[in-house]
Formats: sequence, C-alpha cells, structure tokens
Amino acid sequence: MKDALFGLVLALQFLTRIPLPVACPWTPATRRWAIRAYPLVGLLIGSVLVLNALLLNFIGAPTPITTLLLLSLWVALSGGLHLDGVMDLADALGSNQPLERRWEIMKDAQIGSFGILALLFLMAWKGVLLWALLAYQAPLWWLLAVPALGRFAGVALLVLTPCAHSKGLAWSWQQSLSPRDVGYALLPLLLLVVVFPGLIAWGLVILVWVAFARKALLRLFNGINGDMVGATIEGGELWLLVLMWSWWQFATVSPPGI
Repeated sequence: MKDALFGLVLALQFLTRIPLPVACPWTPATRRWAIRAYPLVGLLIGSVLVLNALLLNFIGAPTPITTLLLLSLWVALSGGLHLDGVMDLADALGSNQPLERRWEIMKDAQIGSFGILALLFLMAWKGVLLWALLAYQAPLWWLLAVPALGRFAGVALLVLTPCAHSKGLAWSWQQSLSPRDVGYALLPLLLLVVVFPGLIAWGLVILVWVAFARKALLRLFNGINGDMVGATIEGGELWLLVLMWSWWQFATVSPPGI
C-alpha cells in the first residue's frame, strides 16, 4: 500500500504542477505504481476541467472565454510537459534527415520552426474543438475522459514499445514494467465505464491511436524515448477530440452552429 501511495504521488509530481513537497523513493515498485496511476492523474485533471466548465457555465461566461480558460488550465495543470515532446518530435520529422541526425535534433534543447508550428496548430485545433463541443452542449463526461485516455495511451506505448536507446528516463521506467501494468492502468477507467458505458468505444479508439503511433515510431525511429511518450499523449487527446466532435456533428442530431 505504501508503494502504491508513493507511486501516485510520483505520478502527480511528474505529470502535473500540483505542489506536493513529498520525497518519494525511486524504486522499481514505486515506478510501477506511478505508471499505473497515469490515467488516474488524467481523471484528476479532467475533474478539475469539468468543475471549472460547470462554474463558468453557471456564471454565464461566453463559450469562447470558457474555451480559452479551460485550455489554459489544461496546459497549466500539466506544466506543458508533453508539449515539449510534440515540438521535439515535429522538429525531427520535419528535418527530413537520416535517422541519426533526427535523433540529434530530438536531443537539441532549442526549438525549431517545425516545433513552433506543431505547437501552434495543436493548441489551435484543441481550442476550436473544445469550443465546438462546449457549444454543442455535449455531456461533460468527455472532458473527464480525454485526459485520462490520453495518459493511458502514454502508458500503453511506454510499456509495449522498445526504447531506441538503453538510456534516458523512458528506458529507466521500462526496466520496472511489464504488460500487466497496462491492465492495472485500465482499472480506474473500467470503474468509470460503470457510470459512462460509452467510454468503452472511446477506449477502443485510443487503442487504435496507440497501435498507429507505435508502428509509425518504430518505422521512423526504431524505438521510442520519453518525448515520444509525451507526444503520444498529446496526439491521443487531439485524436479523441476530433472524433468526439465528429460524433456529435455527424452521428447525432444536428447541433447548433458555433
């Protein structure tokens, strides 16, 4: 039980900017429990977003203002941790360089033009899709589920995909993990399915994203690193938002325009 609690605190310290002045032991057991807690941290982030969405709706805030505040809060809670991975990956892919050079670009601390463009378009698409879903008055469980499923995607990729190099944070995490940790990470989401059965379909959608990302990264980089796990989380969230918007736009009664 102590290892599980330390693991949860490690996950919160790593994935969020929530101040937790607790010194946690860095052991294989705490690392395993930290990875298992990723979707739980996502649920916490989603809960904060839902509560703020309800509050802003209660006070009658305009939808564009609500959207910008929620997007800002979403980024602030995570400290933009995964956005760095998106930018590094975009710079590497946009370079059209051989494999070794792409890895050098990934490690470069400076952000290039492709990284900046990727960040701008990612935030723009997330913001517009948030705006659309809020304007459609879609049930807010989607805002709870997206951060959790996105972080589950990161867990699945990290556990099931070999690292390209035997060093780095992702590799050190992997030494303590096994496929059963993916199952443990699913447990909080399975509990949520009891309340929101539709989450099963979106869970399958995120597995498709993980399979695609895994295949592409193995082909392009011969393995993964921590930046790619972060990029997979951000990409998974965007993938879910696109498909959720598509569902409410085309598969349900025509919603009002924005």
